[in-house]
Amino acid sequence: MDNNRFSRRYFFYGSLLAGAVPAGGFGSTPSLKAMGFKSVLDKLNIAGIGVGSRGGADLVPMSVSENIVTLCDVNYTYAAKTFDRYPKATKYKDFRKMFDAEAKNIDGVVIGTPDHSHTPVALAALQLGKHVYCEKPLTRTVWEARLLRDAAHKYKVATQMGNQGFSHEGTRTCAEILWSGEIGQVKEVHAWTGGIYGGRPKFDGPPPTHPIPEGLDWDLWLTTAENRSYNEDMFKRWRAWIDFSGGGSLGDWIVHCLGPAHLALQLHLAPPTSVECVTVTGVNQWLWPESSHIRYEFPERGGMPPVTINVYQNMRGDAKYPDGMMEGERLFPPSNNLAERGRNAPPEPGSKGRPYTVQTTETKGSAKPATEQDAKRHPGNGSLFVGSNGYMATTSRGEGVWLLPSARWAEYKLPPQILPRSVNHQQDWVRSVKGGVVGCSNFDIAVPYIEWLVLGAVSLRVPNKKLMWDAKKMEFTNSPQANAFLRPNIRKGWTLKL
Repeated sequence: MDNNRFSRRYFFYGSLLAGAVPAGGFGSTPSLKAMGFKSVLDKLNIAGIGVGSRGGADLVPMSVSENIVTLCDVNYTYAAKTFDRYPKATKYKDFRKMFDAEAKNIDGVVIGTPDHSHTPVALAALQLGKHVYCEKPLTRTVWEARLLRDAAHKYKVATQMGNQGFSHEGTRTCAEILWSGEIGQVKEVHAWTGGIYGGRPKFDGPPPTHPIPEGLDWDLWLTTAENRSYNEDMFKRWRAWIDFSGGGSLGDWIVHCLGPAHLALQLHLAPPTSVECVTVTGVNQWLWPESSHIRYEFPERGGMPPVTINVYQNMRGDAKYPDGMMEGERLFPPSNNLAERGRNAPPEPGSKGRPYTVQTTETKGSAKPATEQDAKRHPGNGSLFVGSNGYMATTSRGEGVWLLPSARWAEYKLPPQILPRSVNHQQDWVRSVKGGVVGCSNFDIAVPYIEWLVLGAVSLRVPNKKLMWDAKKMEFTNSPQANAFLRPNIRKGWTLKL
């Protein structure tokens, strides 16, 4: 293989990391120690906020090496499992009271609250000079994303967005395959996911009001969001609600599925020129749609050609499957952990799992499946790269990668490993605080990604219109209506500023 095909212009991490870290690590100089960076020999004191679900899971791999000293959740019943796991940790409902009482004892903060609370909680932590690990999607709006990036710069702390796929072996292998030139120039990507996680509530008229459960501080759960009467689906299935999530499935699974594309196609180098909600069903003033097709257009960047990114939520879409796929062959690979299997030990082409494509010799290479049900069924969570010289697919967060048809993958030898690897995403952040290597999804990396992704959420609210984006001015040039959704509503009593 011609190693010259690895152009320096494709090195995602190099320009971001160069000169950013002292030779001995963040804990190696007195000035950086004064700013709160730790020696590798010291244990971090970590606070968890929003620990009933994802936030509690994030703490587990950190607790192997660090101290979990204080926990915060607006619902003690919901967070009981995490509270029981760390019985010595102090407990709070209000993160502001926690910071008032515990700030001197905390080095870093892990945030696993619903999306609408990410910015107020993260900003408060950053302003105290605390290192921050915040779950995906980092924010719901472009304005919030830039605010948190600016705060991280101002307070000089280590940050990480909790999109675990950026630490997966498959994500980085995907980039290395693409950069090697194996599938040629990529001008088209298709990404799929299913319905909104947890389901989409059904009701006629305004959302019904329910009694607030004992133990839940509903007003505090709302944080900056508009004051609304309690509805049990708002709390239990908040991802479906426009007020509380970053685009429904966009901020849940598509943020994972498009991670490999963002890295491999170097989408941080140039923002999209446009975004459009091409088709949509189930439009509702309270809830994100039932299904949609969103299209982003990116210009040439770093020597790569313009590329169109298609996102399908809960729908099959119109993507043409690769030529040469066999009957029953699945579109997305299994979670082939290349680090464990060995880099040149690809999975068998007939891997177990639902056959996402159902094709015969007559329909080979077409998008026409065998049945009407198959024609409507989305293929799962993942992305398909369409290159001038072949196809490549990734699964979910990037756990799996292969060439298509999979017969092409069976004898394929992976290119040289040129990107650094992570132990896991949480420890990648711990290392950035203690050892000096900047987190692979720190806010300088995460914000450009989230910024273009949440433009799709705006398009869902202004469907069937191609919205032209000017990133420098942070505005759509052809839609005042869309511009109104670039900043969040912030209710009285809350402020968000540096």
